[in-house]
Amino acid sequence: MTDTARSLAPKAAELLRLHHAPEILQLVNVWDAITAKVVAGVPGTKALATASHSIAASRGYEDGEKIPVDEMIAAVGVIAAATPLPVSADLEAGYGNPGETVRKAIGVGAVGANIEDQMRPLADAVEQMSAVIRAAEAEGIDFVLNARTDAFLKGKDRDPSAVLADAIERGRAFLDVGATTVFVPGLLDEPTVTALVEGIGWNKVSVINVPGSLAPATLQELGVARISYGPWTQRVALTALADATAAVLAGGALPEGTRALN
Repeated sequence: MTDTARSLAPKAAELLRLHHAPEILQLVNVWDAITAKVVAGVPGTKALATASHSIAASRGYEDGEKIPVDEMIAAVGVIAAATPLPVSADLEAGYGNPGETVRKAIGVGAVGANIEDQMRPLADAVEQMSAVIRAAEAEGIDFVLNARTDAFLKGKDRDPSAVLADAIERGRAFLDVGATTVFVPGLLDEPTVTALVEGIGWNKVSVINVPGSLAPATLQELGVARISYGPWTQRVALTALADATAAVLAGGALPEGTRALN
């Protein structure tokens, strides 16, 4: 076992345990050192997840692997170094080489990752996820792969039943090659979440919560393993900044109760 694997093994084991626990895991997404420290300091926070969209935006890039991979990895490393908690990294589709990208992410302290299938042909998508698992096994840690299928994001003009069937088929295939959970982003209603859990497995489905999503307690009852919030946490922060800017420019004051968290 390498020194890196030895140091990360407890965090990796804890992140895996949190995904298997009966209590739903909520991961509030962060994008730099100070957001990692603030979120980690909130009682109840058990692990962190990065948001690739937010990291890219904070550095002037559009979403969708426009940020250079080494810049993304460096950002993940800064976040992992800022907290003692386990960190899962959003690595988009792996930047052309998901196995190598995950190896680099482990090298800077990540013990889990999201990898998108982007609705590539199923065999290609399965190979993406297999490459991640092989890389993590070579590094010697119990890496948490939150394998993402974009079935709902890219299937808005298709028959909903076909989209659901695609998500389930892909999810099962990703679990078969070693994924821990299957991430199905989208604004999902209760019947859809129920069908996903029935098709993919209890405590195997991961979702994103956006405005209008089901409550965490409901998702836990339905058998969802994990909730994340993607770029929406950054949007919450930016909305507060925009509102505060408008208030002071209109002659007002900074919001009462503002805390010195930095």
